[in-house]
Amino acid sequence: MSIDDNTNESENLTPAEETSQPAIETPVAAGNMISKLLELKESNPKVFFGGIGGVALLLVVLMMSGGSDNKLPVHQTKPMVVGQSYVLKSPNTYDPNATIRLVAVPGSMAAYDDSEENDREGACKHMPQGTTVKLAQSMNDSTDKNLVWAEVEITAAGECQGKKAWTSAINLQ
Repeated sequence: MSIDDNTNESENLTPAEETSQPAIETPVAAGNMISKLLELKESNPKVFFGGIGGVALLLVVLMMSGGSDNKLPVHQTKPMVVGQSYVLKSPNTYDPNATIRLVAVPGSMAAYDDSEENDREGACKHMPQGTTVKLAQSMNDSTDKNLVWAEVEITAAGECQGKKAWTSAINLQ
């Protein structure tokens, strides 16, 4: 057998012979598949519904097992140094006119609601962002080890200078 005898038969076909095979139309093929599935449902329902259950189980496994191991971003606490100066800045707002709530007792901020009271004036309870303060002391919350309360002394010039109050340590930058 020589190399000349060993030719590919498709090379010898004319273009008319190559296109003579009928192309299956997509809607017809889909209709045939649906009719076969309905036929399987009638003839062997256990196999039909078992197949549907298997596909559903496979989808559930794929949805539950995927994803990455990236950790959610968490606020990184920095060590607080007593006597060091800080600036009040809320990480939870982009509004430059937002104020930082200062309270007399650590932990009382969670129970505070000033929606009906007009106490935003005076008594140094709401300080603007950027106010300089000095850390007097800090303590961890009794119910949440990640929550740290800081007692600050206001060093900014004004009527509140020298007054002490508590705030969440996350507000110190």
